[in-house]
Amino acid sequence: MTREELKQAALSLPYEPGVYLMKNAAGTVIYVGKAKKLKNRVSQYFQDTAAHNAKTRKMVSNVDHFETIAAATEFEALVLECSLIKHYMPKYNILLKDDKGYPYLRVDLREAYPVITLATRVTDDGARYFGPYGSRGRTQQVIDALRTTFRLPGCSKKFPRDIGRERPCLNYQMDRCDGWCRPCMQQADYHARLEQAVLLLEGKHQSLCQELQEKMEAAAEELRFERAAEYRDRLRAIELLGQKQLVTAGTMADTDVIGWYQTEAKACFAVLHFIKGNLMDKDYEVLPVPEEPDDALSSLVKQYYLTRKAAPRRIFLPAEMDDAALFEELLLQELGKHVLIRTPQRGYGRRLVELAEKNAREEAERATSKAERLSGTLVLLQGMLGLREPPRRLEAYDISNIAGTDIVASMTVFEDGKPKKSDYKRFQVRGLTDQDDYASMRQVLCRRFRHYLDGDSGFSERPDALLIDGGAVHAETVRAALSEMGVFLPIFGMVKDNRHRTRALVTPDGQEISIQSTPAVFALIGRIQEETHRFAITYQRTLRSRHVRGSQLDAIPGIGEKRRNQLLRRFRSLAAIRAASREELQEVLPAPQAQAVYDHFHGQEQTQP
Repeated sequence: MTREELKQAALSLPYEPGVYLMKNAAGTVIYVGKAKKLKNRVSQYFQDTAAHNAKTRKMVSNVDHFETIAAATEFEALVLECSLIKHYMPKYNILLKDDKGYPYLRVDLREAYPVITLATRVTDDGARYFGPYGSRGRTQQVIDALRTTFRLPGCSKKFPRDIGRERPCLNYQMDRCDGWCRPCMQQADYHARLEQAVLLLEGKHQSLCQELQEKMEAAAEELRFERAAEYRDRLRAIELLGQKQLVTAGTMADTDVIGWYQTEAKACFAVLHFIKGNLMDKDYEVLPVPEEPDDALSSLVKQYYLTRKAAPRRIFLPAEMDDAALFEELLLQELGKHVLIRTPQRGYGRRLVELAEKNAREEAERATSKAERLSGTLVLLQGMLGLREPPRRLEAYDISNIAGTDIVASMTVFEDGKPKKSDYKRFQVRGLTDQDDYASMRQVLCRRFRHYLDGDSGFSERPDALLIDGGAVHAETVRAALSEMGVFLPIFGMVKDNRHRTRALVTPDGQEISIQSTPAVFALIGRIQEETHRFAITYQRTLRSRHVRGSQLDAIPGIGEKRRNQLLRRFRSLAAIRAASREELQEVLPAPQAQAVYDHFHGQEQTQP
């Protein structure tokens, strides 16, 4: 379907809730979304695409047709959306890790010698399952901690088959296992240890600690001090483990706090798990920058809790989730649990959200290389400027002069977001005696692209865009000049704020493109503008120093470079300074220096024959 056909098809949709599936020419689902009103939401994709970011435009450009499924209620649309995303795993939906699920701990107390193992899913086999946990590595750490704390076997021996067959292994020698392969060990004691481990996995470490405390005291009263010491050591280990290790699943958390942050190339979704107000664990995932950033947080929250099949009593979010109430209802339906989803604006809850955002920012920035950061910035700039490709080569131009004298221009080059100083160029403006930035810029750009058209060495590279120091008139002046030469390029003026920083880019027809809300682009354009200005002013000062070296003004006491430039700016020439009255000179200089300048020139006239 053409863009116009897609637009008309979208406008024919009903004002009802539902789900839409964007498909490419091969019929593959590339994006799934939910809408309160299908007509309003879907038609937005095919209206003015300039309002979209670069990634959304790319997605829309791949849409060949779409399908919709109407729902009776918005809640039904939410359930359907979550189900379809999980089924199709669309390319342009932001997705958490693959659909292998989160790991669990499994233990079957009906076995003669139960073993705690890692399981990828819960099955109805009569065993006990605990979790889910954040990752396989973290789950294995929990298993190892349980084995060490309860001195359970971690070797490959099978019980009761291998009891008494061989000497105890190295774990027994290192005092990490009680040597359950020895014939003297009792099966009932083994079961008691496993039951204690299960209590800990259930979050009942306090009652377990109380039980061990009583056994330790009883053993001490019976003068069995070695046994009391064993209970004491296990008690300490369980207290530590119960507080720090086994909350990695977040299943015992009463509050989860979500953090979200994205760099130019990476994003991070972080979850902090709190138990009774204490931060106990962090779960996070680094992802590509989402195609639809406005929907990213909501989509990830849904995936996270529905995939884990576990949720705390409260979830704090950094931004409002439009369908939070619907998702609370869905969690109640799926998990049988009331969950409150809130977006704190102040107080303790807001500080927790800021902490989660800080963690997300640190992980995203750590995962983003400098090259990815620059590449991502250019992609952002591409979207803001409406370019077909990220601007690999940018050329920037600035004019510098003093009172219309020594007019020069600089050309700087940034490739892949970095300055390429070997391609910098300097120009002396010819034939202009008055300050005329437009004429100067026109002359310089015409000379630069005449060299390009002639294939001259050093000018043969074609830029992807031009940045001109100035406003819309500067940009239009350059556009008109280049179009006469048959050169057509994207041209933007760099508009400054009152602190001489580029606050926006402007097209030749006067359309301003704000860059202040995008820090990465704002920093890049600011760096280009400052470098171009620095290169121009350095060249201008070099020429000026050559011209004024040996000037009569240098011989006047109290007149240095700054005051000399002030005089030249005001009077334009040495002859005009000579002809100025004391009062005119005092408009520029303090009275003593004005008198010195006046005496210098008029004293010379009096001594002439």
